[in-house]
Amino acid sequence: MPDFDVKLTRRAVRRGLFRTASVVLAVLLALALAATVGSRLVQTRGDREQRMTDVLGTAFKLYNPAYQVVVAACCATTPASMSFEVTAAPLRAATGPWAGGGAYTISQDLFGRVGRLPLGHTAGTRLSLALFNVGGALAPKDEVRKVLARLPDGLNALAVVEFAAPLAPDALKGFLKTYDRCADKVVYERRTSALPVTWGAGTWDRGEVAEGKEGCGVDLGNFRKWAGLLREHDDANLRRFDLSLDRLRTAARDGLAYAYVDQLVAIGTLRRIIEDPRVRTVRLADVAFDLDRPSGPR
Repeated sequence: MPDFDVKLTRRAVRRGLFRTASVVLAVLLALALAATVGSRLVQTRGDREQRMTDVLGTAFKLYNPAYQVVVAACCATTPASMSFEVTAAPLRAATGPWAGGGAYTISQDLFGRVGRLPLGHTAGTRLSLALFNVGGALAPKDEVRKVLARLPDGLNALAVVEFAAPLAPDALKGFLKTYDRCADKVVYERRTSALPVTWGAGTWDRGEVAEGKEGCGVDLGNFRKWAGLLREHDDANLRRFDLSLDRLRTAARDGLAYAYVDQLVAIGTLRRIIEDPRVRTVRLADVAFDLDRPSGPR
């Protein structure tokens, strides 16, 4: 029987421990990789990436009607979530680029539940407040006339034009044509003291180009198509955006315009619009001079 060799024994033990640790590490790495890849495959199966931006990206735009929102490509995944980024900048009485914006992340967990959302009712811009007040008692017509009277004709204005009674699609088209205006967003419900459902050209990124068939800037056809894509299980996530499946379907089906947002309209034009008996009031959200324009806006 050979003599006991301490050095050889220690080396053998070290080699055994190293092999065991290597095997355990390799197994853990394989499990982590399988979990990551498996989770991604589960989360992105079928059309889930496209549907995530279709539903959640569009809902975020409806949640923030006072912002210019751009949805980035989808999606970044982790073992427990899937997300995409958006950029949002407050609308002003000017054409882009929009200043004061930021980048935000919209995420949902492995079970499809949406995480905490930025902006929304906490945004607090003047346009948000103007939309909150559609149907309310603030900014009565007589007071707005006085405000418009003291402003220069050539100022650009960002305004919400509210109707005395909701206009059907053909009536809205005729109204916009009368004043040679484009609606940046149309308000399709009256929900005083809360954000109403709004929709405009480009709200749904995959929508068809409206080409002014429903009135300049009006995009009711795409609103109805998008609402038709929604499923019953979307309602829980839509409520995180202060929306609901029933409200969206009703607004899209009825197509009644309670107000519209005009981002770039002359004060002089608003003075004419406010005298129209179809108009309940005009809610000013911003005014600005265009320093690069030799003549005033329409």
